[in-house]
Amino acid sequence: MSKVSPTERQKKIARYAKAMGHPTRMYVLELLSKQSCCYSGDLTEELPIVKSTLSQHLKELKNAGLIQGEIEAPKIKYCINKENWKEAQSLFKEFLKL
Repeated sequence: MSKVSPTERQKKIARYAKAMGHPTRMYVLELLSKQSCCYSGDLTEELPIVKSTLSQHLKELKNAGLIQGEIEAPKIKYCINKENWKEAQSLFKEFLKL
């Protein structure tokens, strides 16, 4: 029996799915997809979680490439990474049609 390695497409889908695998991250993505950008301090005020927990969620989304952050001292401005967001949407649509 031969072993099959995951394709790059499958790896990308899994990376995006993992990043989206928490309700707080889904909330952040929905919020950012409806507006141009948001500051981390504004998110802290909206969500019932401590700042360090929010930072971990933002880090996961950023590492997956779904969001990007820009430092505007003393705050960080977060936005959807439009290129990767479109790619994720396309990959999920294609995958769910299987």
